[in-house]
Amino acid sequence: MAGDGGDWWFCLKHMKVEHGPGCPDKDRMGPYESESAAAGALSRAQERNETWRQEDEEWRGDSR
Repeated sequence: MAGDGGDWWFCLKHMKVEHGPGCPDKDRMGPYESESAAAGALSRAQERNETWRQEDEEWRGDSR
C-alpha cells in the first residue's frame, strides 16, 4: 500500500487519524485506504465485537 496514498491509520494513543508514518503500529489500527475509513475504525470494531458477542451467546444458548 505504501506510495498509493492508502496509508491511513487510527491512533489509539491520541484518538485521531494519521496519514503515513506516525505513532508505532502497536498503538494504531490500520492501515486503511482512506481517511474516512480510518476515522470509522473504532465504530466498526465496536459493531464487530457486538456481533461476535451475540453469536457467542446464541452458540452457547445464553438468553439475556
